[in-house]
Amino acid sequence: MTRYLLGRLAQAVAVLWAVFTVTFVILYLLPSDPVELLLAAGDMRPEDLSAEQLATLQAQYGLDKPVLVQYLDQLWQLVRLDFGDSISKNVPVSQLLAERAGATLALGATAVVFALAGGVTLAYLAAWVRWRPARVLLRRLPALGVSFPPFFIGLLLIQVFAFSLGWLPATGSDGPATLILPAVMMATPTSALLAQVLTRSLDDTLAEPYVTTARAKGLSRNAVQARHALRNAAPPALTLLGLLLGFTVAEAVVAETVFTRDGLGRLAQEAVLAQDVHVVQAIVLVAAVAFVTINLIVDLIHPLLDPRVVHARRVS
Repeated sequence: MTRYLLGRLAQAVAVLWAVFTVTFVILYLLPSDPVELLLAAGDMRPEDLSAEQLATLQAQYGLDKPVLVQYLDQLWQLVRLDFGDSISKNVPVSQLLAERAGATLALGATAVVFALAGGVTLAYLAAWVRWRPARVLLRRLPALGVSFPPFFIGLLLIQVFAFSLGWLPATGSDGPATLILPAVMMATPTSALLAQVLTRSLDDTLAEPYVTTARAKGLSRNAVQARHALRNAAPPALTLLGLLLGFTVAEAVVAETVFTRDGLGRLAQEAVLAQDVHVVQAIVLVAAVAFVTINLIVDLIHPLLDPRVVHARRVS
């Protein structure tokens, strides 16, 4: 297990370095200039400044150095957990992250709870219900959940539950009520995919001989499905869930834009539009760290659900 953890940590470092490098190259290849965008935000043009003032402004953010030097400087700053200063807002990037991270974490956690509850419940019912019309409907609902783009689901939720019924607020990030609609929007495709995989895995597991033996011993359908089948059917769905949860920050960009929430997703959108290199790199790295961490946790949970995983690792 120690060798496995060290190997995964080495992979995580390699992934983070690759993410930083790709992000830096993409931002560098953008045709616009961050200084010009900064001046445009203040209704100014580069022609309004002298050559010395323009050079001072570029030097302030390290944009006057060669590309390779900028890359190495920013990489060293990130190793020291120094994200630098925001070009567009002129404040430390760490301060921006601290101000916006709480809202995104609350939204992501709520969406995870909704996704797990919806996906597991739908898959469990699809495998348990015997009435054929209801069984077919439950098995086709997940396909409907992944058929619509998230922003359409968000707009539909706003129209129905905010404007028509008036039950929930349509925008904002103040109070628990503002979390429900964006969390449902984020959770819908995740729970649908989770239900699809878990339903198929439950079907295969319920056909195993040990399930037949459990039924022969007189166990009820609920006991067989909950205590025996669900646990053994969970690993494939858990792997998929880890991958889907890793994209929480990316999904938050759409959710926080549609529902006008102040979080990392909306901050990422603002930073990309302003070509704020330091902010974009910091958010991408935060998302990469979350992705790697979640999938590492999922890998560590697997042996608890299926002890054969530990045996397979020892043999390999």
